Amino acid sequence: MRRCLRSVWENLYLNTVAGGVIGTSLLLLGVYISISLNLGSTIDTWNKDVHVSAYFDTTTDGILSTEERLEYRDKIQAKDAVMHVRYVSEEEATAWMMEQMPSIKPSLTVLGPSALPASLEVTLDPSVADPQFIESFVEKINDEEVFSNIDYGVEWVEKFNAFFQLLNMLGSLLGILILLAAMFLVTNTVHLVVYNRKHELEIAKLVGASNSFIVWPFIFEGAIQGVTGGLAAIAGLWVIHQTIATRLQEALGIKTTNELAFLEGKYLLVLIAVGVLLGIVSAFIATQRFLRQTR
Repeated sequence: MRRCLRSVWENLYLNTVAGGVIGTSLLLLGVYISISLNLGSTIDTWNKDVHVSAYFDTTTDGILSTEERLEYRDKIQAKDAVMHVRYVSEEEATAWMMEQMPSIKPSLTVLGPSALPASLEVTLDPSVADPQFIESFVEKINDEEVFSNIDYGVEWVEKFNAFFQLLNMLGSLLGILILLAAMFLVTNTVHLVVYNRKHELEIAKLVGASNSFIVWPFIFEGAIQGVTGGLAAIAGLWVIHQTIATRLQEALGIKTTNELAFLEGKYLLVLIAVGVLLGIVSAFIATQRFLRQTR
Protein backbone atom coordinates (compact mmCIF):
# COMPACT_ATOMS: atom_id res chain seq x y z
CA MET A 1 0.00 0.00 0.00
CA ARG A 2 2.89 2.38 0.74
CA ARG A 3 4.35 1.72 -2.73
CA CYS A 4 0.88 2.22 -4.19
CA LEU A 5 0.34 5.58 -2.46
CA ARG A 6 3.84 6.71 -3.41
CA SER A 7 3.14 5.88 -7.05
CA VAL A 8 -0.20 7.73 -6.93
CA TRP A 9 1.53 10.86 -5.62
CA GLU A 10 4.52 10.67 -7.98
CA ASN A 11 2.29 10.10 -11.02
CA LEU A 12 -0.59 12.31 -9.90
CA TYR A 13 -1.33 13.71 -13.36
CA LEU A 14 -1.57 10.31 -15.07
CA ASN A 15 -3.62 8.88 -12.21
CA THR A 16 -5.95 11.86 -12.40
CA VAL A 17 -6.36 11.26 -16.13
CA ALA A 18 -7.14 7.56 -15.52
CA GLY A 19 -9.64 8.43 -12.78
CA GLY A 20 -11.19 11.06 -15.03
CA VAL A 21 -11.65 8.57 -17.88
CA ILE A 22 -13.31 6.10 -15.49
CA GLY A 23 -15.47 8.87 -14.01
CA THR A 24 -16.61 10.09 -17.43
CA SER A 25 -17.50 6.56 -18.52
CA LEU A 26 -19.43 5.90 -15.31
CA LEU A 27 -21.19 9.27 -15.66
CA LEU A 28 -22.47 8.31 -19.12
CA LEU A 29 -23.49 4.91 -17.78
CA GLY A 30 -25.22 6.51 -14.80
CA VAL A 31 -27.14 8.97 -16.99
CA TYR A 32 -28.40 6.08 -19.12
CA ILE A 33 -29.45 4.06 -16.03
CA SER A 34 -31.22 7.09 -14.56
CA ILE A 35 -33.16 7.77 -17.77
CA SER A 36 -34.00 4.09 -18.15
CA LEU A 37 -35.28 3.73 -14.56
CA ASN A 38 -37.39 6.90 -14.73
CA LEU A 39 -38.90 5.90 -18.06
CA GLY A 40 -39.58 2.41 -16.73
CA SER A 41 -41.28 3.82 -13.63
CA THR A 42 -43.48 6.07 -15.76
CA ILE A 43 -44.45 3.21 -18.08
CA ASP A 44 -45.32 0.99 -15.10
CA THR A 45 -47.60 3.77 -13.84
CA TRP A 46 -49.31 3.98 -17.23
CA ASN A 47 -49.73 0.20 -17.37
CA LYS A 48 -51.32 0.13 -13.91
CA ASP A 49 -53.69 2.99 -14.76
CA VAL A 50 -56.06 0.90 -16.89
CA HIS A 51 -58.55 3.56 -17.87
CA VAL A 52 -61.40 3.70 -20.41
CA SER A 53 -63.16 6.93 -21.40
CA ALA A 54 -66.57 6.42 -23.02
CA TYR A 55 -68.05 9.61 -24.54
CA PHE A 56 -71.83 9.80 -24.90
CA ASP A 57 -73.35 10.45 -28.32
CA THR A 58 -74.26 14.13 -28.70
CA THR A 59 -76.30 13.88 -31.90
CA THR A 60 -79.99 14.71 -31.76
CA ASP A 61 -81.06 11.08 -32.22
CA GLY A 62 -78.58 9.63 -29.74
CA ILE A 63 -78.71 12.15 -26.88
CA LEU A 64 -79.64 10.74 -23.46
CA SER A 65 -80.94 12.31 -20.29
CA THR A 66 -78.79 12.47 -17.17
CA GLU A 67 -80.85 9.71 -15.54
CA GLU A 68 -80.32 7.40 -18.52
CA ARG A 69 -76.59 8.10 -18.48
CA LEU A 70 -76.40 7.25 -14.77
CA GLU A 71 -78.23 3.98 -15.52
CA TYR A 72 -75.49 3.10 -18.00
CA ARG A 73 -72.91 4.04 -15.36
CA ASP A 74 -74.48 1.62 -12.86
CA LYS A 75 -74.76 -1.09 -15.51
CA ILE A 76 -71.05 -0.83 -16.37
CA GLN A 77 -70.12 -0.65 -12.67
CA ALA A 78 -71.68 -4.10 -12.20
CA LYS A 79 -69.42 -5.72 -14.81
CA ASP A 80 -66.45 -7.93 -13.89
CA ALA A 81 -63.04 -6.31 -13.41
CA VAL A 82 -64.56 -2.81 -13.13
CA MET A 83 -63.18 -1.02 -10.08
CA HIS A 84 -64.87 2.34 -10.45
CA VAL A 85 -67.03 4.32 -12.90
CA ARG A 86 -67.33 8.09 -12.69
CA TYR A 87 -69.85 10.15 -14.60
CA VAL A 88 -68.45 13.43 -16.01
CA SER A 89 -71.04 15.94 -17.23
CA GLU A 90 -70.54 18.36 -20.11
CA GLU A 91 -70.03 21.24 -17.66
CA GLU A 92 -67.42 19.32 -15.64
CA ALA A 93 -65.55 18.31 -18.81
CA THR A 94 -65.50 21.90 -20.07
CA ALA A 95 -64.33 23.28 -16.71
CA TRP A 96 -61.55 20.66 -16.52
CA MET A 97 -60.35 21.47 -20.05
CA MET A 98 -60.31 25.20 -19.27
CA GLU A 99 -58.17 24.52 -16.20
CA GLN A 100 -55.73 22.26 -18.06
CA MET A 101 -55.48 24.37 -21.24
CA PRO A 102 -56.11 28.05 -20.45
CA SER A 103 -55.24 29.04 -24.03
CA ILE A 104 -58.50 27.57 -25.40
CA LYS A 105 -60.67 29.03 -22.63
CA PRO A 106 -62.07 31.84 -24.87
CA SER A 107 -63.16 29.32 -27.51
CA LEU A 108 -64.87 27.08 -24.95
CA THR A 109 -66.56 30.10 -23.38
CA VAL A 110 -68.07 31.04 -26.76
CA LEU A 111 -69.26 27.46 -27.36
CA GLY A 112 -70.91 27.30 -23.95
CA PRO A 113 -70.80 24.91 -20.97
CA SER A 114 -71.83 21.97 -23.17
CA ALA A 115 -68.94 22.33 -25.62
CA LEU A 116 -67.50 18.94 -24.66
CA PRO A 117 -69.47 15.67 -24.45
CA ALA A 118 -70.37 13.96 -21.20
CA SER A 119 -68.49 10.75 -20.50
CA LEU A 120 -68.05 7.75 -18.24
CA GLU A 121 -64.54 7.34 -16.84
CA VAL A 122 -64.06 3.61 -16.21
CA THR A 123 -61.18 2.31 -14.09
CA LEU A 124 -60.41 -1.39 -14.56
CA ASP A 125 -58.60 -3.81 -12.30
CA PRO A 126 -54.97 -3.81 -13.60
CA SER A 127 -54.42 -7.42 -12.46
CA VAL A 128 -56.79 -8.81 -15.10
CA ALA A 129 -56.93 -6.08 -17.71
CA ASP A 130 -54.60 -6.96 -20.58
CA PRO A 131 -54.98 -5.38 -24.05
CA GLN A 132 -57.16 -8.22 -25.36
CA PHE A 133 -59.46 -8.01 -22.34
CA ILE A 134 -59.80 -4.23 -22.69
CA GLU A 135 -60.70 -4.49 -26.37
CA SER A 136 -63.32 -7.14 -25.53
CA PHE A 137 -64.66 -4.99 -22.69
CA VAL A 138 -64.98 -1.95 -24.99
CA GLU A 139 -66.95 -4.00 -27.54
CA LYS A 140 -69.36 -5.17 -24.82
CA ILE A 141 -70.14 -1.73 -23.40
CA ASN A 142 -70.63 -0.29 -26.90
CA ASP A 143 -73.21 -2.88 -27.97
CA GLU A 144 -76.10 -0.44 -27.68
CA GLU A 145 -74.17 2.28 -29.53
CA VAL A 146 -74.87 5.04 -27.00
CA PHE A 147 -71.25 6.19 -27.11
CA SER A 148 -69.86 8.23 -29.98
CA ASN A 149 -66.26 7.36 -29.08
CA ILE A 150 -64.44 5.12 -26.60
CA ASP A 151 -60.81 5.88 -25.83
CA TYR A 152 -58.65 3.39 -23.96
CA GLY A 153 -55.13 4.25 -25.17
CA VAL A 154 -53.68 0.73 -24.96
CA GLU A 155 -52.14 0.61 -28.42
CA TRP A 156 -49.79 3.56 -27.95
CA VAL A 157 -48.67 2.25 -24.54
CA GLU A 158 -47.80 -1.10 -26.18
CA LYS A 159 -45.84 0.70 -28.91
CA PHE A 160 -44.01 2.75 -26.28
CA ASN A 161 -43.21 -0.45 -24.37
CA ALA A 162 -41.71 -1.95 -27.53
CA PHE A 163 -39.71 1.23 -28.14
CA PHE A 164 -38.51 1.17 -24.52
CA GLN A 165 -37.30 -2.44 -24.89
CA LEU A 166 -35.39 -1.48 -28.05
CA LEU A 167 -33.93 1.53 -26.21
CA ASN A 168 -32.80 -0.74 -23.38
CA MET A 169 -31.10 -3.12 -25.81
CA LEU A 170 -29.30 -0.30 -27.64
CA GLY A 171 -28.38 1.33 -24.33
CA SER A 172 -26.88 -1.91 -23.02
CA LEU A 173 -24.82 -2.27 -26.19
CA LEU A 174 -23.69 1.35 -25.94
CA GLY A 175 -22.79 0.86 -22.26
CA ILE A 176 -20.60 -2.12 -23.10
CA LEU A 177 -18.83 -0.14 -25.83
CA ILE A 178 -18.27 2.79 -23.44
CA LEU A 179 -16.75 0.49 -20.79
CA LEU A 180 -14.51 -1.23 -23.35
CA ALA A 181 -13.30 2.15 -24.63
CA ALA A 182 -12.68 3.29 -21.06
CA MET A 183 -10.74 0.11 -20.31
CA PHE A 184 -8.58 0.66 -23.40
CA LEU A 185 -7.81 4.27 -22.39
CA VAL A 186 -7.17 3.47 -18.73
CA THR A 187 -4.99 0.48 -19.65
CA ASN A 188 -2.79 2.67 -21.81
CA THR A 189 -2.65 5.37 -19.12
CA VAL A 190 -1.59 2.84 -16.49
CA HIS A 191 0.95 1.47 -18.95
CA LEU A 192 2.49 4.97 -19.05
CA VAL A 193 2.71 4.92 -15.24
CA VAL A 194 4.41 1.52 -15.41
CA TYR A 195 6.77 2.75 -18.14
CA ASN A 196 7.75 5.75 -15.97
CA ARG A 197 8.90 3.28 -13.31
CA LYS A 198 10.45 0.92 -15.85
CA HIS A 199 14.01 1.05 -14.49
CA GLU A 200 12.86 0.67 -10.88
CA LEU A 201 10.74 -2.38 -11.73
CA GLU A 202 13.51 -3.95 -13.83
CA ILE A 203 15.94 -3.62 -10.90
CA ALA A 204 13.32 -5.11 -8.57
CA LYS A 205 13.01 -8.15 -10.87
CA LEU A 206 16.80 -8.49 -11.07
CA VAL A 207 17.11 -8.70 -7.27
CA GLY A 208 14.41 -11.39 -7.09
CA ALA A 209 11.07 -9.57 -6.85
CA SER A 210 8.13 -11.80 -7.77
CA ASN A 211 5.55 -10.80 -10.36
CA SER A 212 2.91 -10.37 -7.64
CA PHE A 213 5.24 -7.98 -5.76
CA ILE A 214 5.31 -5.81 -8.89
CA VAL A 215 1.65 -6.22 -9.89
CA TRP A 216 -0.19 -5.71 -6.58
CA PRO A 217 0.69 -2.02 -6.04
CA PHE A 218 -0.72 -1.22 -9.47
CA ILE A 219 -3.86 -3.29 -8.68
CA PHE A 220 -4.42 -1.15 -5.58
CA GLU A 221 -3.70 1.93 -7.65
CA GLY A 222 -6.34 0.88 -10.16
CA ALA A 223 -8.84 0.36 -7.33
CA ILE A 224 -8.13 3.88 -6.04
CA GLN A 225 -8.66 5.24 -9.55
CA GLY A 226 -11.96 3.34 -9.76
CA VAL A 227 -13.24 4.66 -6.42
CA THR A 228 -12.19 8.21 -7.32
CA GLY A 229 -13.84 7.95 -10.74
CA GLY A 230 -17.00 6.47 -9.21
CA LEU A 231 -17.35 9.25 -6.64
CA ALA A 232 -16.72 11.89 -9.33
CA ALA A 233 -19.40 10.26 -11.53
CA ILE A 234 -21.92 10.32 -8.65
CA ALA A 235 -21.19 13.99 -8.03
CA GLY A 236 -21.66 14.70 -11.74
CA LEU A 237 -24.94 12.77 -11.78
CA TRP A 238 -26.23 14.80 -8.85
CA VAL A 239 -25.33 18.08 -10.57
CA ILE A 240 -27.05 16.93 -13.79
CA HIS A 241 -30.13 15.83 -11.87
CA GLN A 242 -30.41 19.12 -9.99
CA THR A 243 -29.64 21.53 -12.84
CA ILE A 244 -31.12 19.78 -15.88
CA ALA A 245 -33.66 17.05 -15.08
CA THR A 246 -35.87 18.87 -12.59
CA ARG A 247 -35.64 22.20 -14.40
CA LEU A 248 -36.52 20.53 -17.70
CA GLN A 249 -39.56 18.98 -16.07
CA GLU A 250 -40.68 22.37 -14.74
CA ALA A 251 -39.91 24.23 -17.98
CA LEU A 252 -41.91 21.82 -20.14
CA GLY A 253 -44.72 21.60 -17.62
CA ILE A 254 -44.61 17.80 -17.71
CA LYS A 255 -47.10 16.30 -15.29
CA THR A 256 -46.22 12.73 -14.38
CA THR A 257 -47.37 10.54 -11.52
CA ASN A 258 -43.78 10.05 -10.38
CA GLU A 259 -41.28 12.90 -10.31
CA LEU A 260 -37.88 12.33 -11.86
CA ALA A 261 -35.94 10.44 -9.20
CA PHE A 262 -32.22 10.32 -8.47
CA LEU A 263 -30.52 6.92 -8.52
CA GLU A 264 -31.01 4.76 -5.43
CA GLY A 265 -28.07 3.88 -3.21
CA LYS A 266 -27.70 0.36 -4.62
CA TYR A 267 -27.19 1.72 -8.14
CA LEU A 268 -24.62 4.22 -6.87
CA LEU A 269 -22.73 1.36 -5.19
CA VAL A 270 -22.88 -0.58 -8.47
CA LEU A 271 -21.32 2.39 -10.29
CA ILE A 272 -18.46 2.52 -7.78
CA ALA A 273 -18.00 -1.27 -7.99
CA VAL A 274 -17.88 -1.09 -11.81
CA GLY A 275 -15.30 1.70 -11.54
CA VAL A 276 -13.13 -0.35 -9.15
CA LEU A 277 -13.40 -3.40 -11.41
CA LEU A 278 -12.52 -1.27 -14.45
CA GLY A 279 -9.45 0.15 -12.70
CA ILE A 280 -8.25 -3.25 -11.43
CA VAL A 281 -8.68 -5.03 -14.77
CA SER A 282 -6.97 -2.17 -16.64
CA ALA A 283 -4.05 -2.18 -14.20
CA PHE A 284 -3.70 -5.95 -14.44
CA ILE A 285 -3.65 -5.88 -18.25
CA ALA A 286 -1.09 -3.05 -18.31
CA THR A 287 1.28 -4.72 -15.83
CA GLN A 288 1.02 -8.08 -17.60
CA ARG A 289 1.94 -6.36 -20.85
CA PHE A 290 5.00 -4.86 -19.14
CA LEU A 291 6.03 -8.22 -17.62
CA ARG A 292 5.82 -9.92 -21.00
CA GLN A 293 8.07 -7.24 -22.48
CA THR A 294 10.72 -7.69 -19.77
CA ARG A 295 11.04 -11.47 -20.06
